[in-house]
This record gives sequence, structure tokens and C-alpha cells, in this order.
Amino acid sequence: MGLFIQIVMFVVIISVLVILHELGHFLPAKYFKTKVEKFYLFFDVKFSLFKKKIGETVYGIGWLPLGGYVKIAGMIDESMDTDQMKEEPKPWEFRSKPAWQRLIIMLGGVTVNFLLAWVIYTFMFFNNGETYIPVNKIEHGLHVDPVSEKIGLRTGDKILEVDGKPVEKLDRYLSMDILFGDQIKVLRDGEERLIVLSDEGKKAALESRGRQFIIPRHTSLVIGYVADSSNAKKYGIQVGDRLVKINGNKLQFWDEVTSQIQANRGKNLILDIERDGRAMSLNTVVPDSLPLGILHNASLAERELAITKEFTFLSAIPRGFIETIDVLVRQVKQFKLIFNPIIQGYKQVKGPIGIVELMPTTWNWGFFWSFLAMFSVWLAFVNLLPIPALDGGHVMFLLYEMISGRPPSQKVLERGQIVGFIILMGLMAVIFGNDIWNIIKRFI
Repeated sequence: MGLFIQIVMFVVIISVLVILHELGHFLPAKYFKTKVEKFYLFFDVKFSLFKKKIGETVYGIGWLPLGGYVKIAGMIDESMDTDQMKEEPKPWEFRSKPAWQRLIIMLGGVTVNFLLAWVIYTFMFFNNGETYIPVNKIEHGLHVDPVSEKIGLRTGDKILEVDGKPVEKLDRYLSMDILFGDQIKVLRDGEERLIVLSDEGKKAALESRGRQFIIPRHTSLVIGYVADSSNAKKYGIQVGDRLVKINGNKLQFWDEVTSQIQANRGKNLILDIERDGRAMSLNTVVPDSLPLGILHNASLAERELAITKEFTFLSAIPRGFIETIDVLVRQVKQFKLIFNPIIQGYKQVKGPIGIVELMPTTWNWGFFWSFLAMFSVWLAFVNLLPIPALDGGHVMFLLYEMISGRPPSQKVLERGQIVGFIILMGLMAVIFGNDIWNIIKRFI
């Protein structure tokens, strides 16, 4: 059932984005009295799952869920309908319209994607506010695990700046900003230090599959999870227990719990705890390789530090716009990781299979809207890349025409479309191959 919900959520998100993106081309085309021959969700290679002609346009659903398209008369696109282009231009064809109208038509899809993200983020801030941990409330700095240590951080560090930009809040984006950054300024042992971020550490962080590596150093010692069939469960440890000492050593931070467990592999562990106000002492054994089976109640600890900033509808509008721009900027910055020969971020790029695995196994509206907005920005960015066969490729040729005063030849447009198609198919092969390889690795 979980996989079914993941697939349904992915298909719904893609369908909404594709329909609205193509509607962004369709509406200005109709406004400028340009004939739209097809409007398709997904690609109809050889056959369609559904199609119906209404007026001059055939509306349909294809079987290949890799996007969608509108086929506009008099335009060289992925259909490569060159026979139509050999005839004299008709008034209702794309090529007969002024360059500025064609530019509006081609930019319509990415404009809708951008506006959609802006609207979603606006309503999310209006309804939910913005929850984050102010860095000035993190009194004891960060808890650093082996991944954070590889990047260059140390337990107790307080992050002050990333690439010269002051850090005011710890939220879901701070980890990303550090991965995209070159250096950070931290407060360590009372001194400000400039840390050059390690590419090897960034690679380790990416390979941890999105695990949060920027974590406040918590003084809360309450156990939030006890795994079934674990030694912790076997020896009577319960959710809600508060750890006081381990082997007689008084605890102050949760990372000390982790250190003590690691240092006592294969040995007895004496845990002094508080349960419902009563002091207790429990004996357990730390397995040689498996975890003890307890996790910190991080959500409780972080709720104590977090604040939620509320927004009126009017104040949520500019905040939603800023969020959309920030997401777009991060989309651009991620290419620093993708093409870095040490980080090898391209190995973490996900296609449809990988994206489905990111979906929650139960329906989550918060995730749905957040992912829809983020992916809408991604779709706008990708489509603006100056690659023939994408909107950005058509825009590139149109800008050349508007600047030079003459359009590219039909042969140039045709060859550009073919080259762009080959590039896109090559990228899709790499992305799908990466998804499949990641699945195979789990069984090796």
C-alpha cells in the first residue's frame, strides 16, 4: 500500500505540473490566435491512452509519463513535422506571428511554473508560518557526527556565516547552503575561525542520502524511540526514559550518549535513568556491530528551541516570492556539486524511480504542496536551459532573431532540435541508469 501511495502522489504531482506548464503555452497561443493542434499529458508514442478533439485541438493522455506537450502549428518541435514547414506560412501558424508574441508563448510554461510555486509558498507561509531554530538560541553549538566532521565541523561549533553571509536561523536549508558553499565562519572555543569546506565531506553528506548533518547539541536526554528486538528493548529501556548517567559518568549532552555506546561495543552498559520521576538503574549489553536500539527524542528537543513566525496574507506574498527565488538559486548552485570531480554529485541525481522513493508512504498534504512548489521551480529552471528541444532553446533562437533582425534558417532549427533531443535522451539514460544502479546496489 505504501508503494502505491508513493506512485500515486508522484503521478499526481507530475500531472499537475505538466498540465499547468503546457497551459502556460496554450493560453497565450490561443490569445494570439495561433492554432494549437494537440494538448497532451504524457507522450503518445505510437498510441494514446485517451484522446478527444474539441474544436481545432486534440486533447489526450499518452502512455509514456515523461512530461507532456502542446503541438503548435507552424513550429519546429519534438514532433519534427517538417512537411508542414515546406508550405507557405498561414496566418494562424506560430512562424507567422511577431517575434515578441512567439517569445511570450514560449516563456508561458516557465512563467506558470514560477507563479505556481510563488502562490503555493505564499499560502504555506500564511497557513503554517515559518518554523526554524534561531542560531542565537543554540547555546551549546552543534552536535557533530562523522559526516559533519569530514566537512570540517567540530562538536560545539556555532555557525556564524556561510560564504560571508550571516546565518540567522537553522532550518532545512542550512545543510544545503553549506554543501553549496566554499567556506564557513564558526565560533569555536570562544574564537572565530574560517573553515574551508571539504569536498570529501560534501561527498559523504550526499552519500548519506539527505540525512540532516547540521544538528544542535541537545541537553535533552529523553529517549524517543526504542527498536523492537534490540538489546535496549530486551533489557527494559522504554520511550520517555531520561538518561542521567552511563557507567557512572554524568551526562550533559545527547552526543555523549552516542560516544559512550560506541566506546563500549561488546561490553556491559549501566544506565542510570529517570522514569516517571523515579530513579532506576538498568544493565544492558552493547552489540559488537548492531546499534543499541535507542534514539533521541530530537523532535521534543528541537521544539523547545524552535520558534514559528506568523504571517498575514499580505506579508506572506513577498515572503513566498523570496522563498521561490531562494529555491531557484539553490537549483542553480547544485551544479557545483553535480560537476565536481571529487563530490561526484551526478551520482545522486534522481529520475522518476528515485523521486518515487522520496515520496511518503502515507498521504501527506504538507509534503505534497512543498514538493509540488519545489519541483515547479525545478521544472521552470530546467526548461529555461538553452538546449534546443527545451523552451530555453526556442527562446535562445527567438532572442537571436530579435537582436539580429533575421530568423535562423529552417535547417538550423531542425538540426538544433535533433541535437537537443539527443542531449535530452542521453541525460535521461544516465538518470534512469543511475536510479536502476542504486536499486541494484542494495542487493549486492
